[in-house]
Amino acid sequence: MEIHSMLPFTRDQFLANLAAYNEDIWPAQLAAFGLGLLAVAMLFWRPRMADRLIAGTLAIMWLWTGVGYHWLHFAEINKAALIFGGLFVAQGAMLASVGVVRNELRFGLGSGPAASVGIGLVAYAVVLYPLLGIWTGHAYPQMPVFGVTPCPVTIFTFGFFLFAKPPMSRWLLAIPFIWSLIGGSAAFLLGVPQDWLLLVSGFVAVPLVIACRSDANLEGSRS
Repeated sequence: MEIHSMLPFTRDQFLANLAAYNEDIWPAQLAAFGLGLLAVAMLFWRPRMADRLIAGTLAIMWLWTGVGYHWLHFAEINKAALIFGGLFVAQGAMLASVGVVRNELRFGLGSGPAASVGIGLVAYAVVLYPLLGIWTGHAYPQMPVFGVTPCPVTIFTFGFFLFAKPPMSRWLLAIPFIWSLIGGSAAFLLGVPQDWLLLVSGFVAVPLVIACRSDANLEGSRS
């Protein structure tokens, strides 16, 4: 039995669905790339609304991917996408609530292992991800595009969570971690090598975020 048969669709169906999605939403990909660059710029240029703008950017990416990709396109070949879309919409709503409405997310480059891994994940999602996809034969439109498809959005989000200053709600980590397992496993089944990093990103990013939170709590108890 081929490993592709473990999924309710074939690799060719997946790529055709992805191509149709990219063609249907064009030029939203350009807007998503611009929002991603704006979020990165906010780490250096710090206007008063910087943290809300970063959180809002992440929220938009998760909401768009949940509705536009999962519900309106991917569900045509995989009914589980209805559940996946619900998870993405829930994550987008949490980011909007915590980071935009309540303004409880603070971001900064900082230093140390968490910041270094965060820089690596963000750079991978924005720059290396599409280049690796092209290099391995997934040329546009048959490629997951930054900001509007689940896997690069999740990697990018993990990167920014590693820039988040404690305290940060652990609930924000749950859905990205779940998707790192689902999307990362599918990458092997579908032959999408640029998504392989997703499978390990959760196991690296989540402990680092929790460790930073614990260190902050320890320092607070000493002061």
